[in-house]
Amino acid sequence: MNEGADRKSVLVVDDDSNIRMALQFLMEEQGYAVRCASDGEEAVEEIKKSPPDVVLLDVKMPMCSGYEVCQAVRSDPHLDQVRILVLSALCQHVAIEKATAMGADGYLTKPFSTADVVDKVRSLAARSQQRHA
Repeated sequence: MNEGADRKSVLVVDDDSNIRMALQFLMEEQGYAVRCASDGEEAVEEIKKSPPDVVLLDVKMPMCSGYEVCQAVRSDPHLDQVRILVLSALCQHVAIEKATAMGADGYLTKPFSTADVVDKVRSLAARSQQRHA
C-alpha cells in the first residue's frame, strides 16, 4: 500500500501478546509500518524515540496505564502530531471521558470490529498528516 517516507506508522500498545499480534497483523495488512510495546513505560519510550502517526493504546497495563501514556504524550509539545486511539474493555462512560480528558483522540471498546479499527486509524493518520503540513 503506502511506501517509503509516505508510509504511516502505528504503535500498538497492549500487555496481551495475542491482541498485540492481531493488531500488528491487521495494521501491516493495511500498509502501516508497525511497532509494538507491551506496557506503558515502553510505549512512552518508543513514542519519544520515534513518534508514530497513531498509537493504539490499551488502558489497563502494568507499569504505566494508558491514561498515563496519554498524559505523557500530551504534555510534550514535540509530540502534538501523535494521534491516540484507546482500545479498552472498559466501556463505562467515565472511562471514555477520562481517556478523552487525558488526550485520547478516539476510543473503541473491546471487543471491537477490525473494520472499526481500520476506519479510525485511517482517519487519525490523515489528521496526523494535516498537522505535519
